[in-house]
Amino acid sequence: MLEFLQAALLGVLQGLTEFLPISSSAHLRIFPELFGWGDPGAAFTAVVQIGTELAVLIYFRKDIWRIASAWVRSLFDPRWRGNLDARMGWFIIVGSLPIVLLGITLKDVIENDFRNLWIIGTTLIVLGVILGIADRVGKTDRTIRQMNLKHSILLGLAQAMALIPGVSRSGATISMGRLLGYDREAATRYAFLLAIPAVVGAGLFELPEIPHGENIYGPWPTFVATVVSFVVGYAAIAWLLRYVSTRSYLPFVIYRIALGTFTLTMLGLGVLAA
Repeated sequence: MLEFLQAALLGVLQGLTEFLPISSSAHLRIFPELFGWGDPGAAFTAVVQIGTELAVLIYFRKDIWRIASAWVRSLFDPRWRGNLDARMGWFIIVGSLPIVLLGITLKDVIENDFRNLWIIGTTLIVLGVILGIADRVGKTDRTIRQMNLKHSILLGLAQAMALIPGVSRSGATISMGRLLGYDREAATRYAFLLAIPAVVGAGLFELPEIPHGENIYGPWPTFVATVVSFVVGYAAIAWLLRYVSTRSYLPFVIYRIALGTFTLTMLGLGVLAA
């Protein structure tokens, strides 16, 4: 029963942190260690993220259907190839390639070396600083309608950095989007859409690892965590899109630096094991 409660709490944590630029994978690594639960494992983290991506699929269902249908039509009808939604479909596909290729190539490193808390604490701070700089110096003269192939590749490369826990998929993509001149809502919305293929793919890829291996939670606790993350994540999407339309990312920058500093301090004092 205890593992179900722990898994549910981790589902809440995943749902709250997946869409904020503060790294859900870092939270799923730091807090269980802090509470003495142990590392839930890379497979658990990847599978639970399916819940939050399901929330994205439902929340953006109209956008996704419009993009997908236009993209499919463009394959057979040349008149659709200049359509914004059809091009957006290609941008998301192209932007997903870096994280897919690197994720497969570096699978063992990601599941072992990259989960070291010294690395996570450091990346929380470094990417927090980068997010703060990008949000402050980035222009806001581009909307998502002005996306192009070059920018989709750069945003895809930024997202691939999130293979290192602590970077934050949304944080890295949003930072690049702000540096490229996209307004906060456009950068955030595109980060959500770009994450869908990568997260769902990673979750399905890791799903067979749940019943065995180094994961401390079995199939049913993982299922509970995934459902909880979906419910909490859906509410988090709506809140974040409203928030960024009028405010900066500064609170998230401060939080990242504080959590990273706390993590490194606890490691130094021996409270946390890397």
